[in-house]
Amino acid sequence: MTIPSEPADQPREPRVLPGVRASDAEREQVVQALSEHATTGRLTLAELEERIGLAYRSVTRDDLAKLTADLPGSSALTPAAPDARVARPEAVARRSATRWIVAFMGGTEKRGRWRAAERINAVAVMGGHDIDLRHAELDSDETTIVAITVMGGMDIYVPDTIDVEVGGFSLMGGTGERGSRRPARAGAPRIRILAYNLMGGIDVWRLPEETKNMTLKQAKKAAKRAE
Repeated sequence: MTIPSEPADQPREPRVLPGVRASDAEREQVVQALSEHATTGRLTLAELEERIGLAYRSVTRDDLAKLTADLPGSSALTPAAPDARVARPEAVARRSATRWIVAFMGGTEKRGRWRAAERINAVAVMGGHDIDLRHAELDSDETTIVAITVMGGMDIYVPDTIDVEVGGFSLMGGTGERGSRRPARAGAPRIRILAYNLMGGIDVWRLPEETKNMTLKQAKKAAKRAE
């Protein structure tokens, strides 16, 4: 039996995606809500940047709703102020903020999920630090790291979507910016690094998104390829 085909001039029904399509303004509302949750410790930098990337690629409101479904105190499109009765015990339960990182004739590695205070003092005297901010929790939209080396070295790692500002001065030493040259995302948290070297050196590494779960050694190799 032959099934008659539709006439060639028969108009096709348009393909309609499920859900209401999201607007640019609604995407920006979700991005703002995600950024606020990052500064309360609910999202790390890597989680924040991953979700923001998904938000800008979202087509429908349903897509946007999934990005904030596990975050309390707000909806996807109309972020609400966190309930004070909930915020207070959460603040007590948060891990202690790191304000000092010190090495003397030795080395330290700060990585994984940790809480970065609004201002961090990192000092390396005849030693070194690896400070990995990819999975850190931020206390503020703007974090300042005062990095001091005396006959030592330091590597600081940040996602390449974060706004990084490097300043300071060196005497018989130097500060370098390595890795990805991609422009920072508009509205991204800012990391201000004030680097002071005396016969020492500091490298700031901007790491591409694909390095978020790599070891530091692997991430540095990938960052060098992105230069």
